[in-house]
Amino acid sequence: MRPPSLLLAALGVVFGDIGTSPLYAFREAFAGNAPLPMAQLNVFAVLSMILWSLLIIVSLKYVLVMLRFDHEGEGGVLALMSYTLKRLPSRAAWPVTMLGLAGAGLFYGDAMITPAISVLAAVEGIAVAAPALEHWIVPVALIVLIGLFAIQPHGTASVGRLFGPVMVAWFVVLAALGLASIVQTPHVLLAADPRYAAYFAIEHPGLAMLALTAVFLCLTGAEALYADLGHFGRSPIRRAWFLIAFPALIVNYFGQGALVLRDPSAAASPFYLLAPAPLVIPLIVLATAATVIASQAVISAAFSVSQQASRLNCLPRLQVRHTSDLTQGQIFIPSINWALLVAVVLLVLAFRSSANLAGAYGVAVSAVLLIGTLLLALALIAQR
Repeated sequence: MRPPSLLLAALGVVFGDIGTSPLYAFREAFAGNAPLPMAQLNVFAVLSMILWSLLIIVSLKYVLVMLRFDHEGEGGVLALMSYTLKRLPSRAAWPVTMLGLAGAGLFYGDAMITPAISVLAAVEGIAVAAPALEHWIVPVALIVLIGLFAIQPHGTASVGRLFGPVMVAWFVVLAALGLASIVQTPHVLLAADPRYAAYFAIEHPGLAMLALTAVFLCLTGAEALYADLGHFGRSPIRRAWFLIAFPALIVNYFGQGALVLRDPSAAASPFYLLAPAPLVIPLIVLATAATVIASQAVISAAFSVSQQASRLNCLPRLQVRHTSDLTQGQIFIPSINWALLVAVVLLVLAFRSSANLAGAYGVAVSAVLLIGTLLLALALIAQR
């Protein structure tokens, strides 16, 4: 694949997860199971936390630093573990291995929850457009998810070429909706000042902890971004993030903040209420397509992590199908694909809404980020 095609395919596979976080992340801060009081300072603090979390954790830690640490061209927590083990004394092998295996186990949890919460969050827009059809949310979500896992045998590159243009449209819509709202309430841009987050954390530590449960949701997909390194390489991932994904996400989050400053009742569904009423249904269709892509990011990453685990004898031998003659990392593992499908279907049937899944998702994401940070610190020490 040529570099522009590779960038488009990377955009279609790698950034679906983190790219659909605006569907539920900001909403959870003010309309979740433990909502913050609606006040301008609280809105500014949450937006400031989101901006600086994306800058420091995703842009700096993952995109600029972590992508440098590959193991034979592969990324992900097990690749980072292998990289570190080769460079540290043998006495460090056991704790490093345990960290890597714990991270891999938590990542599988992420790979199960992401498709369920993302597709549910998108399809829940039906309740905004037509409340009488709310009972169709779970059946429609299941149909979409089954279709997603059914196309996996066609390979990451083929899926990426199909999804890439959809994700370009998604990020353009994110930016357009957010910008239109910011223009109406431009003082929301003051929230870019990190002092709002710092003041909030110092003065209201209890509320800050509640806010972090939502902020962690905006980081979903960061580990998948690193784990998908073997599928596309560093350069396409970095360019797609800084040129397209990151700017669109920030503009949309600030647009949602501007909306709830104008109308606090919009906190119940700030993403869909950014759109004019006639455009809600087309937006639901686009959001559903984007969340299918979000699921693709972690499914592809799960294939990579599983192959690495099998090579390390942490999993039994797996049937691995290479789906590209040009890129070694593009693979399909049937047993992992169908096991994930069963797990995702059970999660949708058990929880039935994205809000119910948000708590479990936040725990999985924060734990994966913590283990990744510990392994990265060890890798940096080992490199010296």
